[in-house]
Amino acid sequence: MEASAIWTIVTLGIGMLIVIGGILVLRLHAFLALTFAALVVAIMTPQSATRNYEISKSATEVTYTENIEYERADLDGSLTPATNVLIGISDQDKFPTDREYMLIRRTGDSFGVIYPRINPVEGLSSNTGDEPPSTALVMVAVDEPADHRPQVGDFIIEPHLYTSAVKESKQTVASRVASGFGTTAGKIGILIAMASIIGKCLLDSGAADRIVRTALAKFGEKFAPLSFVFSGFLLGVPVFFDTVFYLMIPLGKAMQLRTGRNYLLFVLTIVAGATMAHSLVPPTPGPLVVAEELGVDIGMMILAGCCVGFFTAGFGYLYASMFANNIWTLPLRETSDFSLKDLEALSNREESELPPFWLSILPIVLPVVLIAGYSVIKALEIEMSPTVGKIAATLGDKNIALIISAVIAMFTLIRSRGLSRKELADAVGASLASGGIIILITSAGGAFGKTLQATGVATLIQDLSVTSPAMIITMAWLITAAIRTAQGSATVAMMTAVGILGGLAQSGTLPFHPVYLALAIGCGSKPIAWMNDSGFWVITRMSGMTEGEGLKYITPMTTLMGVVGLVVTIAGAILFPMV
Repeated sequence: MEASAIWTIVTLGIGMLIVIGGILVLRLHAFLALTFAALVVAIMTPQSATRNYEISKSATEVTYTENIEYERADLDGSLTPATNVLIGISDQDKFPTDREYMLIRRTGDSFGVIYPRINPVEGLSSNTGDEPPSTALVMVAVDEPADHRPQVGDFIIEPHLYTSAVKESKQTVASRVASGFGTTAGKIGILIAMASIIGKCLLDSGAADRIVRTALAKFGEKFAPLSFVFSGFLLGVPVFFDTVFYLMIPLGKAMQLRTGRNYLLFVLTIVAGATMAHSLVPPTPGPLVVAEELGVDIGMMILAGCCVGFFTAGFGYLYASMFANNIWTLPLRETSDFSLKDLEALSNREESELPPFWLSILPIVLPVVLIAGYSVIKALEIEMSPTVGKIAATLGDKNIALIISAVIAMFTLIRSRGLSRKELADAVGASLASGGIIILITSAGGAFGKTLQATGVATLIQDLSVTSPAMIITMAWLITAAIRTAQGSATVAMMTAVGILGGLAQSGTLPFHPVYLALAIGCGSKPIAWMNDSGFWVITRMSGMTEGEGLKYITPMTTLMGVVGLVVTIAGAILFPMV
């Protein structure tokens, strides 16, 4: 193994050790641990590696070359034999023929310029008459020795992008970290802020309570566990897992009071629904960041995450109802947050105090419909007038959709509680304070991911992108699971893993759509929930479980759900690669 590859692995290991050790051993806030790790990794990364990474982001690999023999007309009218090279590249749309380009080549650990100026020519074909599939044609006069002629594996890039990449690589360590932080915050800051407002308003207005009660009424007490799975997954889309569990566990306790049994079943089904939405469906931070980093359309991620979530949450329901609930019993115990008297009061809450179901669910359903709907329009290439198309693009924008949803959620809160402007401002302020912490952690994770990518770690695993889909997806799942098990946070595990694996999607050689890589990372964030996971403590403390009971009941179920998600993702990538 080359010295540069060894140094990259060492840098990666130190960065991950800082994150894991900082959070677990030193008890640092995740934001501080991620930021410090990003700084250390940036310091350890040679400028040449950063330069190569920045160049490779904007360059496209040459996938086909062919010498073309033709006769060139001279000034005196005579014809002179000449040779050009037909260059095939994978993304024709990125290289319109009205621009100039450069041809560069990777030699060892650096890029070198082979042709500083390439002028594309239209209307020329290969000697065989067969145009290379899915390529653009670029003609280059052969005026150099054979070893300087274009080759498969060279790269095409616009000169200004090359110059910009070199400039980016000369940034200071602090500037590189700040750039990664700012880029991530720009992608997800508004989304997380709006999701926090929506979640707070759903809770305070009683809208979330209305959703759960309606589901119970629809399914009946016999199918209450199924309604908990459904409600948990639905609420887990805009609301963080901890908040969903806080909301629903009192209803699970109240249901046990009514029936006198199945308390463990109620707890496990709440977890089964909420935990999978937390890792698979935006705008929850983890899947949101993963989708953005891999270049996956948010609407596509929502649809795909819901599809995989159907199987994983469904397995969780079957595991809880057909296995765990039949062999174990969890007694209902009083906890610090609710006495049995409080539970009885909650179960007898007046329906008239709650907003109507359609208004309660609108802030959740509307952004999903707008974002996913516009994704479908784009995928099907539905024709529409420019004005309608512009309106659809605006409403389908993820930021606009979440802002509209937040406005509706605030209206619901005002309508149900009759809040004054100051009280509404206080409620929104509290939600933004909570969301701000998530934005800081997420953006710091983005900075850490960017510095990891700049080390060139992607090149160490890029060869895997030409192997079987099952191997690539399993590798992504295992990396995420290892990070999650070590440091506890599913969101941090997903952000760290996408920083390591992002190069696979950027290489353009994946044998399947990058959304499958995102799903593998999401499912890999489920194993293994134990005492270093804040969600583990929320579940055990709120439900009245002991630590041992949590390890017996929660850990196996969430781990197996992650495995089921892995299997479903592999099957999807093989059967429907979408490339």
